[in-house]
Amino acid sequence: MTGTGIGEKVDELKKLIASSGLEGLEEIALLEEKLRSQSRVEGVWKLVELARHPDRPYSLDYIPRIFDGFIELHGDRAYADDPAIVGGLAFLDGRPVTIIAQQKGRTLKENVRRNHGMANPEGYRKALRLAKAAEKFRRPIVTFVDTSGAYPGIGSEERGVAEAIARNLRDFSQLLTPIVCVIIGEGGSGGALGICVGDKIRMLENAICSVISPEGCAAILLRDPSRAKDAAAMLRITSADLRAFRMISGVIPEPEGGAQKDVDAMAGALKAVIKKDLDELCAKKP
Repeated sequence: MTGTGIGEKVDELKKLIASSGLEGLEEIALLEEKLRSQSRVEGVWKLVELARHPDRPYSLDYIPRIFDGFIELHGDRAYADDPAIVGGLAFLDGRPVTIIAQQKGRTLKENVRRNHGMANPEGYRKALRLAKAAEKFRRPIVTFVDTSGAYPGIGSEERGVAEAIARNLRDFSQLLTPIVCVIIGEGGSGGALGICVGDKIRMLENAICSVISPEGCAAILLRDPSRAKDAAAMLRITSADLRAFRMISGVIPEPEGGAQKDVDAMAGALKAVIKKDLDELCAKKP
């Protein structure tokens, strides 16, 4: 029976109890509260699935639709290039900008190369190198956030991923150039925050953002990996939740069924918001 069907049966039972003078309204109220809780859990998990949808647009789907003349730059000038973070120069309706974005892969081969968007420390150091150059040449920065988290592998830890993220948090907060950040899919923990410190932080309607993945929270806090859906609802990870907490500047609506249903329309909406934000920010003194 669907949730709607159960709700109708509960309403019928309430009327029956009220008309017959029987006791049981308190139990019915508890049942209704449980149904509302279950409905919220399922609703939040639907958003999690949309944020992770395999056809959902990634950063490199948006960049050519929003910007002109994108030139990708590589490497952190210290260790290596990290394909999980894409960065470079482009124009937004004639305005030069620096783009920094997390990129997942579409195919198995590409996901291996890009590590499913989970950056190593060299990725965050590349992002900071590009951001410092943007500040020097007075270019505004646009970041696209889409990762389940920074890569927690042994090599990543040995090369200082925690330090790299911490340095980005500090330095991005002090950059004397406008920064607009957009969470387009998953905004996972410090891996997302490493490029998500800015003057404006926007979030797509079906994107999610949290300190830990629902699966990780269920395993660590609830001691039951099967309760990922419950953990997702408890974490308050939706765009509506974060807007209510004033953690983000605003929510960008998506096409019905998710951004993957109309990528061009979604890119157009994104471009309009980014352009508006940069017009506002660039009019101010650094």
